Amino acid sequence: MAFPKFATPPPPSFHTVLKNRVHDYFEEKGVQSTGNFRLYSKALFLVAGFLAVYIHLVFFTPATAWAIIECLLLGLFTSAIGFNIMHDGAHGSFSSKPWVNTLAASSLNFLGANTFMWKMKHNVIHHAYTNIDGIDDDLDAKPFLRLCESQKFYKMHRYQHLYFWFAYSLLYLFWIFFSDYKKYFTGKVGDIPLKKMKPKDHFVFWGFKLLHIFLFVAFPIYMLGFEDWAIGFLVYTLFSGFVLSIVFQLAHTVEDTHFPVVNEQNNKVDDEWAIHQLKTTANFATKNRLACWFMGGLNFQVEHHLFPKISHIHYPRINKIIKNTCKEFNVSYIEFPKVFSAFVSHVAYLKELSNPGLAH
Repeated sequence: MAFPKFATPPPPSFHTVLKNRVHDYFEEKGVQSTGNFRLYSKALFLVAGFLAVYIHLVFFTPATAWAIIECLLLGLFTSAIGFNIMHDGAHGSFSSKPWVNTLAASSLNFLGANTFMWKMKHNVIHHAYTNIDGIDDDLDAKPFLRLCESQKFYKMHRYQHLYFWFAYSLLYLFWIFFSDYKKYFTGKVGDIPLKKMKPKDHFVFWGFKLLHIFLFVAFPIYMLGFEDWAIGFLVYTLFSGFVLSIVFQLAHTVEDTHFPVVNEQNNKVDDEWAIHQLKTTANFATKNRLACWFMGGLNFQVEHHLFPKISHIHYPRINKIIKNTCKEFNVSYIEFPKVFSAFVSHVAYLKELSNPGLAH
């Protein structure tokens, strides 16, 4: 399929002005736009915490109640590693050194998913064509959820604002045991062909998939028995799945975000790319230090989508530049003050789409 094109405004475009101002900020401050000691120390803490909990669960298994708490904690560490280490690494913003970014991104392989598939799905497709149904694979949750008006309505969607908790919880399990394999064997992300995999990519895919099955399935079953492993693994993966899902959903599927439709006659989107990103993306809880620390700046989703190669540790600084530029160009900037307010808006949006009347 042919990718749609974005509008080309007369110069100086909003995007050009914005890029120049952000570039000037880093030049004036004399700092690199990638990660620094604050990010690296956080990464070490998260990896150490994950390993400590895993080792304690498998080798020194505590009583049931405490073991369940540790499984939940392992889920938090998994999500935080994804948000803070893998995500920046996959975008090339974790470090100025490419090999460090590759290492950081590879944390995803260790956790059971695949970096090659993620970069195609997330970096190439989602970031370029955000919230465009039929292209952005993040919107494809059919038949379980309806995430925009252009998607087909099924009777079950009448209750999606009630059962979405369960659907989101399945994300991690679905991701590591189904969707990666589907992409691999079909050679597609949705309807978009994957770029050709090199021999190294095949080796990494299968090598880490087998390693993950050994470390998180076979070995724990050997050490703990099937029943204890099954309970712990479900607690861990379902909790991880929900946390991972809800953070990304609050950034794109809320009441104020747009879901642009491509003009079929000329295969174009009405807005220039940067304005498209602002219309399809929302920030939330940007004053909450704990949320910012845990989510790796993904609550600064506007900044991330406009400048994905800038590390999340710089988002609070460039946030002001982007807001001021938006005011100057009269471009809307979507932001929720708290996680709860964004969550309420997301549930309200799901409820709105549970109406069969909202269908094309």
